[in-house]
Amino acid sequence: MATLADIAVSGAINLLSAFIFLLAFAILRLQPFNDRVYFPKWYLKGLRSSPSRSGAFVRRVVNLDFRSYIRFLNWMPEALKMPEPELIDHAGLDSAVYLRIYLMGLKIFVPITFLAWAILVPVNYTNDALEAAKMVANVTASDIDKLSISNIPLKSQRFWTHIVMAYAFTFWTCYVLLREYEKVASMRLQFLSSERRRPDQFTVLVRNVPPDPDETVSELVEHFFLVNHPDHYLTHRVVCNANKLASLVKKKKKKQNWLDYYQLKYSRDQSQRPQMKTGFLGLWGGKVDAIDYHISEIEKLSEEIEEETKRVLKDPKSIMPAAFVSFKTRWGAAVCAQTQQSRNPTLWLTEWAPEPRDVYWQNLAIPYMSLKVKRLIIGVAFFFLTFFFMIPIASVQALASIEGIEKRAPFLKSVIEIKFIKSVIQGFLPGIALKLFLIFLPTILMIMSKFEGFVSLSSLERRSATRYYIFLIINVFLGSILTGAAFDQLNAFINQSANEIPKTIGVAVPMKATFFITYIMVDGWAGIAGEILMLKPLVLYHLKNFFLVKTEKDREEAMDPGSLGFNTGEPRIQLYFLLGLVYATVTPVLLPFIIIFFAFAFAVFRHQIINVYNQEYESGAAFWPDVHGRVITALVISQLALMGLMSTKEAAQSTPFLIALPVLTIWFHRFCNGRHKSAFVKYPLQEAMMKDTLERARDPNFNLKAYLQSAYVHPVFKGGDDDIDEDDLLSGKMETESVLVPTKRQSRRNTPAPSKISGGSSPSLPETVKNGEP
Repeated sequence: MATLADIAVSGAINLLSAFIFLLAFAILRLQPFNDRVYFPKWYLKGLRSSPSRSGAFVRRVVNLDFRSYIRFLNWMPEALKMPEPELIDHAGLDSAVYLRIYLMGLKIFVPITFLAWAILVPVNYTNDALEAAKMVANVTASDIDKLSISNIPLKSQRFWTHIVMAYAFTFWTCYVLLREYEKVASMRLQFLSSERRRPDQFTVLVRNVPPDPDETVSELVEHFFLVNHPDHYLTHRVVCNANKLASLVKKKKKKQNWLDYYQLKYSRDQSQRPQMKTGFLGLWGGKVDAIDYHISEIEKLSEEIEEETKRVLKDPKSIMPAAFVSFKTRWGAAVCAQTQQSRNPTLWLTEWAPEPRDVYWQNLAIPYMSLKVKRLIIGVAFFFLTFFFMIPIASVQALASIEGIEKRAPFLKSVIEIKFIKSVIQGFLPGIALKLFLIFLPTILMIMSKFEGFVSLSSLERRSATRYYIFLIINVFLGSILTGAAFDQLNAFINQSANEIPKTIGVAVPMKATFFITYIMVDGWAGIAGEILMLKPLVLYHLKNFFLVKTEKDREEAMDPGSLGFNTGEPRIQLYFLLGLVYATVTPVLLPFIIIFFAFAFAVFRHQIINVYNQEYESGAAFWPDVHGRVITALVISQLALMGLMSTKEAAQSTPFLIALPVLTIWFHRFCNGRHKSAFVKYPLQEAMMKDTLERARDPNFNLKAYLQSAYVHPVFKGGDDDIDEDDLLSGKMETESVLVPTKRQSRRNTPAPSKISGGSSPSLPETVKNGEP
């Protein structure tokens, strides 16, 4: 079990690592040849030019202004200077609200820390229960545990202090949550009302369009909306299955990159043409001329792309029973997206369309009726992944300890008994082992989310984040506590009666605070400092710049600004909320480490959002209800954990007073959702009408149809050398151009007279249809 000395060693290692990362970042960011790595956002916005285009060669590579090195930490105050409204304009609402999660952590835990250290730490420390337990039950404990609730004897009246503090911490947390929910909801509505025109404001995604033997999907969609939304329907774009075509285009692009590399290599040394092996990863197979080989491969792929393009355009089976339907006004889109369209609730399903950048096109080709089956399969798979993952995590944590190493490698006993080595193993190794073990988990969870069929990147990230959070609760939090308690107290379990075991567990759970302190320092201190260094993007950029870059366009494509990564970052933040709330009343010594994480991470990620990250989409902070719900979950878990701990302390008179806490917390959560959640899932018709009215007054002649016509064209059909000509794309082959066609249905009960597919305006309906007559 880690002692104060072990924690000090771990803190020194992690602080030194963080300092080295920050120092390396401060030096590397000043070098001109790294400018595109550490300031890519400004290049993408066209507000920054390369400093390496002119001047002496040395000055184009190395910064010789030594005064700038003296101010190497000035990035921190610069990151904090930009006001929040300007930050929203610069990076979007999603990024600004994401940073508010860190601010919310500081708002919650700074007052809680002062209160806990002023009241609970003295109450815990002025007891000697652990010393007595060591003599009676041979229970192990460290100096840190003496500052926890474990050091209070059974049936003590001092437990009333912890109960009162639990109420205080709960009320304060709920107050902050309510204020933040109100603030973010207001920011979202203001953002939507002040935001410039976007295609998704006028567009609805329609799924599960019923088959019709007489009409194509495009004709059916047009006729349905002309009849049911005659005054507001504008145009539509049917969804096609172009996944294979997209795969071929992506493959060709990779081949083109390799061709550029070999041609650049040959241009630098023309004494010998580059050779390559055609086998797996170029490790075996016959040697061929690399340039000629890739030229021939690209030609073959171009032919395949052309054939697949014709198939997608002509084959009716490539048209999916779904479409992006656009309306003349936001009000019309809001009515359609938020109402039931058909008597049959499983047909003509509508939802707000994601913004074009947010669409995950591969999943639009999945039949809607198969989504339930896919999600059931993934639910079962996630269940087994979560619970079977606990076995290797417990094994790794057992090995990453003095006892585990001595058992598996007894010949190292003399080495690990050295005081410094022992401190490193107990204070640093468990945290780094757990972090390394979780590296590939987000990728696995994202693959599972994609299999489920979500049609937007934001929904994929939110689902993956939810699963990651559940995994962290079960495996990292509960798994570490239970397995850790079992391993640390195994000897005590064997040598005492069964009815004493729950009491031992009640004492042991707070003792895991030392493990979580080491984890916070590894992940929340050194890990965050490593984030700002951006070592991987730095190396990849210079490799691409050396081997592939020939033009400024190539250099721009070589940049990898990345994004926030909500699916990985937000669950990690929530783990710190969980640890802070659980240990606030149990082991308050952990709280300062939590505060350092929130403050440091806020500064780092604010810098990254301003200078580096290029967000893939803008959801208008639609993720906030999830953030709120997870903090509430952490609060309830902390209350239940305290109730369970109190029950082992024989505090029969005081424990019942805790029962009201989870009930009040859940009621508060329902109240907040009832009051504010609708702002994140619905668009008020009043706001939509106001926005439409203002826009018509300011720009009455704006051609909305032309603006929306190609907004939801599959990316493979626009931009690039392999793409379909726009005239072909919008021709009758895709069934979406304004071509006069008579209806093919046998009955015209629900169909207007000759219609225009995706016409700029709805044709006049016959009087019989307008009056509802057959």
